[in-house]
Amino acid sequence: MLALRLTRAARPAVQLRRLLVAAASAGTGLLLLSSLGHALAHPEAADAAALRLAWCAAPLAATVYLALAVARTDPGTRPRPGLSAVGLGPARLMAVSALTTALSCSLGSLLALLIFLHLRGDLTGLPFDGAAAGLLAAGLPLPVPAAATLLTVLPVTATAAVAVALRPRDPRPPVRVPRRFGRFGAAGGSAGKETFGAYGRFGTRLPQAPGDGRTDAPGDRRTATTALLETEGDPPAPENAPEPPAPDTDADSPAGLPWGVALVTAGLAAQAYAGRSAPVPVLTVLLGWLLTGTGLVLAGPGLTHLCGRLLQAGRPGALRLLAGRGLMAEAARIGRPLGVVCAVASAGCALTALSGGGPAPAFGPLSALGALVVGGATLATLLTAAVEARQYRAGHTAVLLRLGARPALLRGAAALRAAVLPALFGPLVLAIAALSALPLSR
Repeated sequence: MLALRLTRAARPAVQLRRLLVAAASAGTGLLLLSSLGHALAHPEAADAAALRLAWCAAPLAATVYLALAVARTDPGTRPRPGLSAVGLGPARLMAVSALTTALSCSLGSLLALLIFLHLRGDLTGLPFDGAAAGLLAAGLPLPVPAAATLLTVLPVTATAAVAVALRPRDPRPPVRVPRRFGRFGAAGGSAGKETFGAYGRFGTRLPQAPGDGRTDAPGDRRTATTALLETEGDPPAPENAPEPPAPDTDADSPAGLPWGVALVTAGLAAQAYAGRSAPVPVLTVLLGWLLTGTGLVLAGPGLTHLCGRLLQAGRPGALRLLAGRGLMAEAARIGRPLGVVCAVASAGCALTALSGGGPAPAFGPLSALGALVVGGATLATLLTAAVEARQYRAGHTAVLLRLGARPALLRGAAALRAAVLPALFGPLVLAIAALSALPLSR
């Protein structure tokens, strides 16, 4: 009931993002049901039906990724002060996010079932003069358990992904206590090195109060001081000790750029090797595309961070400095969806180049629907990540406005960030697509 109330009371922008998840779920569900219809119409071609079902993994992954991005930016399920007092802690808010995602995906699956039944002619007769009868096995009985199983794959997967990604975490890092070893490897020994015979001397293992009138040996005094420090904590720092420098988090670039470049190189090499064979091995080509796409996803944050550094090269002004710092801070948040968009765009450009600049003969309405779902879901995920970055940047923007920054300067920095990313990623996508299609077009 709480998830329904939060869903109904959300703003129009939030409702639009949820409708995008429902639309992507409907497209994916229709593709899954169409693979079932092809299997019913051609029971002798089991391999082709399995291949159609395997191709549905791409729109399924893109839809789950979009649902996860929308759940992250949902303001209704964000922790706020006072919610824990009424029973809405982090675990309850995570459950609400998962239920909201399940509702959106279930709505899309139900819409896909209605469209599928309508195209089969099970509701009001065959539409479009029976053009979809051969694709969807019209006239044959539909196995209800199989259709229900296929339609529940996406809601269950998306809900589980949201629950795992938004699970409550302890904000305090665990304290790692260094392990000490005593005599003969026994754990829990004293931190200081003891002299010969100091262990058996009376009173050396206990802290002694100062000024009690007893004189101890240097080894005794060191052991007592060590025990006192172990029981009371770390000693206070001297008054004139310099403060440790604060870590520069902006200077740390994401660590996935070298691995991404290596995977892109390996994928292009696999595709070049596949192009040398007379019968082109399909599995090698798919493996090459998978490696190239994974490399672009891993290299996305690093390339975004590099764009921010290039904006600040030379003697930057306030505009370039603000835009570059913003890209460096948002590299981990928008770099990964940008890498996914680049991977999908490079694969689409490569397929277009292989088809000779026009639609391939094997492409049909279902292939176009799959491309639309994958491309639209990844682009919507990128825009949702940009909205999430804007939400996290709202506090810094308010501080800059209070300090006297002009709104035109902030809008110019946002426009510069939006313009510099296509300037770097656009030629990269075109180059990778050309290199991917070159060995296969011979």
